[in-house]
Amino acid sequence: MNGLKLIAGNANPELAHEIAVELDTPLSKVEVSRFADGEVFVKIDESIRGSDVFVIQPTCAPVNEHLMELLIILDALKRASAIRATVVMPYYGYSRQDKKLKPREPVSAKLVADLMQVAGANRILTMDLHAEQIQAFFDIPVDHLLAGPLLARYFQDEGLIDHETIIVSPDVGGVTRTRRFAESSHTPIVIIAKRRPEANRAEVMEIIGDVAGKRAIMVDDMIDTGGSVVTGARALLDRGAREVWACCTHAILSDPATARIANSPIRGLVCTNTINIPPEKRTEKVVVISVASLFADAIHRIHEDQSVSALFAEYA
Repeated sequence: MNGLKLIAGNANPELAHEIAVELDTPLSKVEVSRFADGEVFVKIDESIRGSDVFVIQPTCAPVNEHLMELLIILDALKRASAIRATVVMPYYGYSRQDKKLKPREPVSAKLVADLMQVAGANRILTMDLHAEQIQAFFDIPVDHLLAGPLLARYFQDEGLIDHETIIVSPDVGGVTRTRRFAESSHTPIVIIAKRRPEANRAEVMEIIGDVAGKRAIMVDDMIDTGGSVVTGARALLDRGAREVWACCTHAILSDPATARIANSPIRGLVCTNTINIPPEKRTEKVVVISVASLFADAIHRIHEDQSVSALFAEYA
């Protein structure tokens, strides 16, 4: 496509390559290196003057390294006269810090939004934000993609959606996401009410809905240490569920998530490749679905000034 440039950071080069293949557009040549003290250095090795540039960089672990790399790439694009710089951020780091719950806490998700805009971002393309109100942290357009249709299609193709299937929200905050999934699959919804006494630890308080004899599919935006999803799965089985599956968009899988899920009663975890999942974390229970074609379609639509929301017209 004329005037379109793709730049890949180091956070998820495999996904960037897949997107480039889908768009039949090569990745631009970029040199990213480090000084002896760890400072990031970026040099774009081809002209991008007047180009519509898409920078593919999820801010996954190590979050701060990848975020800083993204900011410096954006600054380089601004100084090289790119006509527009769109951040393609499949996973938005710091998204869990989207509000102030206690005195003297930061709202880091807003800080990250400010940093990207100051660095030169003109548009954001992301997927399944932890909280949809993060879109309001920006004064530039934000296109918010949904992985739900891809995940729902997997379970339908595998024959795991029928009259005995229920879709489970692992917490009250995920009800909207789970409702969309359940309505597209024509299945009932169940909600797990829980509390978090501290970060990365959850306690189930109540399960709202009938789970006895059902196949339960837990739907979440991200799985970090795996404690919450495993606790929820055991609670569902204790209430009489026949089997429990899990799915998420962002498989962070920080230790000990891999071992915890492998040793849990969860039948399988279906996730996407918004975050690069190394081979050692891809156990026999983990199924990875690519979001490359969806991002490629969205990039094409943005470049051609077409509607992105039309991609999810039937998934609202």
